[in-house]
Amino acid sequence: MQLSIDIKLQRLVEELYGPRRGALVALDPTSGEILAFVSKPSFDPNLFVEGIDSESWQALNESPDKPLLNRALRGTYPPGSTYKPFMALAALETGSRRPEQSIVDPGYFMLGAHRFRDDKEGGHGLVNMYASIVQSCDTYYYILANDMGVDMIHDQMQRLGFGELTGIDILGEVRGLLPSTAWKKRAYRRADQQKWYAGETISLGIGQGYNNFTMLQLASATATLANNGVKMRPHLVREVVDVLTRNSKRTIPQPVGEVVARPENIAVIRDALIGVNLEGTSASSFVGAGYSSAGKTGTAQVIQIKQGEKYNASKIDERFRDHALYMAFAPAHAPTIALAMVVENAGFGAQNAAPIARRVFDYWLQGRYPSEADIAAVQKAQAPTPIGQPRSVADLIWPGAAPPKPSSVSPP
Repeated sequence: MQLSIDIKLQRLVEELYGPRRGALVALDPTSGEILAFVSKPSFDPNLFVEGIDSESWQALNESPDKPLLNRALRGTYPPGSTYKPFMALAALETGSRRPEQSIVDPGYFMLGAHRFRDDKEGGHGLVNMYASIVQSCDTYYYILANDMGVDMIHDQMQRLGFGELTGIDILGEVRGLLPSTAWKKRAYRRADQQKWYAGETISLGIGQGYNNFTMLQLASATATLANNGVKMRPHLVREVVDVLTRNSKRTIPQPVGEVVARPENIAVIRDALIGVNLEGTSASSFVGAGYSSAGKTGTAQVIQIKQGEKYNASKIDERFRDHALYMAFAPAHAPTIALAMVVENAGFGAQNAAPIARRVFDYWLQGRYPSEADIAAVQKAQAPTPIGQPRSVADLIWPGAAPPKPSSVSPP
């Protein structure tokens, strides 16, 4: 059996995360082949070969970092602002919005007596769909969610695969949670708990509230955008080899369902995602990249902040701090790689997640492996763009193999 995982890319991502917790899934959007499937922290599987000793098992099983949890497959997270491009696509598909329609963002949205705060104090001013994604305007999506309603959001997001099993060829995948009025009636016993309240809809627009998905689902939805609305079944097995005959059978890429959106609507979202990496929240990570890319940062709350209070990470236990997320694909107009990732409790996606994606794309598209100094800086969120002399991917070998003659890669 041959897997589609690129072992050097897998190692690179694990190095870039360092001691931080999280998950990253990268795949080929045209075939569904998984290129990297990272869950951090990991563990040494050799411990289980001859039966794990009780001390090692206790250490793994009781660790607060949960190394036995496959976060890429089973970890669920609110998607934060990485959800906004999909909300915008749903708005176009349902006719809820036109790209040129604008709102005036004063920095909040009022529903009754409750004030839903925007990410930018004082607001973003006049905002159309492009600006709502590039500037990551919360108020635009509060209003949109209120206009669409929870069930319309559910039906549109379900088509993209949120809250659904992707069908990946490995056991243990979870569905996450895509809320609806029907779901709430099933989930709770008391009548007052079963009722869907209007205020619960608002936060769904920015990827909060009940929303809870895996990085595999977010990566698959991102790949579907990159593949012009054609959803491919993700898979880890590239080919199966008969041990006796040595004949091999290649895994056939499988489209799933119908095209999820019209090409002209996907083009609107793609242009905005390109704008994010050129002039928006993740632009600093892609300066001088030498290729086009499309992406969206996200920062997701782990605990709710009371109305009138401000989030202050230094006053919150580390495990209750915001998650950093990022979704992206490249090259922007003919993608060969798409990814979604989360760095747990790390804060802003622009600072802590997008720089990792930049190195992944440099590896995949340009054959560059970052310098040791750069990897160390990324682990500390201190290097948006690469520093030091990158190495050639072709020159890097797996431990234990004979070293090749060294070569260098010039910076772009």
